[in-house]
Parts: sequence; C-alpha cells; structure tokens
Amino acid sequence: MEKIAIVPNMPLDIQKLLSKGERITLECKKATRNVPSSLWDTYSAFANTYGGTILLGVYENMEESDLSKRFEIIGVEDADKIRKDLWNTINSKEKVNINILRDEDVQTIDIDDKKVIAINIPRADYAIRPVYINNNLSKGTFKRNHEGDYHCTEQELKMMLRDSNEAGNDGLLLEQYTMEDIDIPTLERYRKMFQTLHPEHQWNTYEHTKFLEHFGGYTKDRRTGKEWVTLAGLLMFGKGLSVRDRFDNLRMDYIDKSNLIGDQRYSDRLTYDGTWENNLFNFIRLVIPKLTQDLPRPFNMHGVIRNDDTLQAKAIREAVTNMIIHSDFMLNGVLKVEKYDDRFELTNPGLLKLPIEQIYKGGESKARNQRMQNMFRMIGYGENLGSGFPLILNAWNEKHWLKPELVEQTSLMQVKLTLHIQDEPINEPINEPINEPLTDRQLAILTTIKQSPFINRDDLAGKVNISLATLKRELTTLRKNGYISRGGSNKNGSWLLLKKI
Repeated sequence: MEKIAIVPNMPLDIQKLLSKGERITLECKKATRNVPSSLWDTYSAFANTYGGTILLGVYENMEESDLSKRFEIIGVEDADKIRKDLWNTINSKEKVNINILRDEDVQTIDIDDKKVIAINIPRADYAIRPVYINNNLSKGTFKRNHEGDYHCTEQELKMMLRDSNEAGNDGLLLEQYTMEDIDIPTLERYRKMFQTLHPEHQWNTYEHTKFLEHFGGYTKDRRTGKEWVTLAGLLMFGKGLSVRDRFDNLRMDYIDKSNLIGDQRYSDRLTYDGTWENNLFNFIRLVIPKLTQDLPRPFNMHGVIRNDDTLQAKAIREAVTNMIIHSDFMLNGVLKVEKYDDRFELTNPGLLKLPIEQIYKGGESKARNQRMQNMFRMIGYGENLGSGFPLILNAWNEKHWLKPELVEQTSLMQVKLTLHIQDEPINEPINEPINEPLTDRQLAILTTIKQSPFINRDDLAGKVNISLATLKRELTTLRKNGYISRGGSNKNGSWLLLKKI
C-alpha cells in the first residue's frame, strides 16, 4: 500500500499522490482552521487496516471527474494551532483509546506559500488492535476500503479482539467435548509420524490423553476441575461429526481443476462425503500428496534409499501448513485448496496479522493457532519461526516460476495464496534465424508436435526420450529458427508448426 514518505521533496510527492485521487491509504480534508471531527474516524480506520496518510489543507471537489483538477491545495490558516490541538486530543485518551503516532508522523509542508499538514498513520500492531474512538468499542471502531471509512462489523471486531491475544486462538477450551470426540485412528497416525522423527522422546510412552495434553490439545478447566478438548485438539484430530457439530461455520475443500476434458467441472474433489474423518490432520495428509504428485522430482539416492523430496515439495507442505496455522476458525469460511494446470490456490478464513511486506521478508511469525503450529512442526511440517514464506519464495525462484501472490481479500474476510507453476515464457523476442539444418532429435520433436499439437513439455520429452532440460534448449532453437510458435499459455496452449517438415 502506497503511503507518503516524509522526505525533503514532499511537495512533489503530495502532487503525485493527489493525481491518483483518494484511495484506501490517502484521505484529504479541507480543515482550514481546526482539526475536523471526521479525522478521528479515518485515524481509527487507517490504524485498523493498512495505515495511511491524511492531508489537512487540501480541498476535494467531488463533482470534478478529472483527477488533475479535482484537488485544490488551499492550506491551513494556523498550522501550529491545529498540530497542538491534534496532539492534545490524541494524548488525552478521551477521543481515541491509544496514540500510535510519533512526532515525525505529523509534519507541516510548505507548498506554494501554503501550509499542508501531513499525518502519517501507521498500521497498528495486532496486539493493540482494535483502535477505536469516543470510548465506544462497538460503534467507534472503523476500517478502510476504497469507498472510505466504515464501522466495523461485529465479526471484524471479534476477530481483532481474538488476534490481540498473544497466546493465539486455538487454546480455547471446548466445554462438553472430551476424548470421545477424538478420532483415535487419526491421532495414532500422527503419533506414528511423531515417533519416527523422535524415537527416543518420552511422550511416546504416554497414553493418548496425556500425549494430547502436552501439545495443548487437551486441558483442564482449573475453575471447575473438568477436562475438555481444546480447539486445536478437536480440529486437528476430532471425529468428523464432532468437528462439524462444533464448527458448522467451517468447511474444508480440495478441488482439482487440472486436466479437464470438455465441460468437466473438476477431475478430483475432497469434501465432506463420509469417506474420511474431516479433521485438519487428515485434510493435509490427503491433500499434500495430490498437490505434489505432479511436481518434477529428480532421481536422488541417499545411500540405498531413494530421496525424491524437493524444495518445491517442501514449499507446498509449508504453504498448506501456513494456511491452517494462520486461519481464524471462528469465522464463517472455507479452508480451500484448488489445483489448476498452471497454479495452486490456497484460501483460508481470516485476515493477515502482519503486513504483507513483512511476511514476504520473513523473520517473524505470528500464528493464530500456535498449538497447531507446534503439532505440525513436531512431525516435520513447518519451518522455523518466520522462515516459512521465504522458503516458498526461494523454492519458486529456483524453478524460475512466477512469484507467489499473497492477497488479503478484506470483503470476504479471507487470504488467498496463488502459487504459479508456470515456467518463464519461452516466447522471447526472436533474433536473426540461425538456419542450421535439423538434427534427428529436432525432427523427432517436430514430428511429435505435428501429431499431438496439445502435448505438454513433460510428455513431449518422454516421447522423444530426452530430458526436460534438453527439450527446452531444443525448443528454443527451433523457435529461433522459425519452425514453431506457441499459442495460449504454457500449460493450456498448443504448438504451432510454422514450416513444413
């Protein structure tokens, strides 16, 4: 999200931002003499969304459609007074519940002998959200969209309050849910994976209840002395009927939309059909192999054991794990994984606790479901804190695939991660033709393309009995010589023969 940076050439930056009009991180207010009362709605909205900049002393003519003429810099009459009033109000705690501004966040800018006050409002840390006004949590909490500031819904407010809990969401004690609601075969499958990685661990000797208790999946209510399953325990290992009974707001769904024929809607699907106990551990156990089975796997041996795990397969496991540990399972939504010919799409309920740029950078992790995060990590799923998303980026960069896209869909209260599995385009600009005679291998490639114009590169390499890397070099040469072209995408397009063979 673009915000103003307070730097010496600020007048030019303001003019540049105004040329694009008001949007989700910019608000202009006339405010010639006083701090406008509407400023505090925007303060709350920016703090609870992405942060933003408020410009005082800028008039917006809403009837002007030409953005270059829509804004007029009129300046404020007494900048010092307005700034003093602003600080007095924000520090009094009577108007807003917390001050998140620093001195450098409020500056007076001279533009053509007129003074504009620029207020940079950062995004508030999840631990102090929601930021609200008028000592009214329910009616004084705002968020920001492209239409302006709006009152938070009850669901949005509850989500921010849950996120402010440093202990995470999944330790919630679920009264009346006991070990009778745990699917023992699911828990035993998990324990086998745990024991394989930690053969000497003392927890291997514990009975199921005690084992689950050490992971935070089962706990005692100290007030009553009664023992119940936690949110983490039920969602990870619960019986499908119990999970659906307690979390009827949630669905888990896997849809394979790759290799479709005709009007086929999907080629594979995993949903609530009675064939599996629909808990989170079973969901990832079934889904991850479906996602990774078509990824390229080099032939590697570790001693006498084949090791065909790849960085990309690890990244898929990381992405699916992240989807779960960052979900807000108290929201209405779908935990969805979709597979296409050229991408994977992973969607989870809940918004991001950290700014997107911080997630891409790595180094910090703020999982909503910390107990689940530990459960996954103890069976080898999930990187060290803060290193998961950089792992995904590195894995995709290694294959020269398009950069993963992480998008916060605020109106839907969900986050979507798109993992493209497209190679870099081979239709690079053509230089002068090389005009070398065709080799037998090139002729075999062209003959196969002529017979099967929709063949993909993996199958084409297999048909002519060469490696994929060799095929790519030959295709580049054939294209430069003007023999072939490509119509459509790398996954769904077709080969075009440009010369007779």
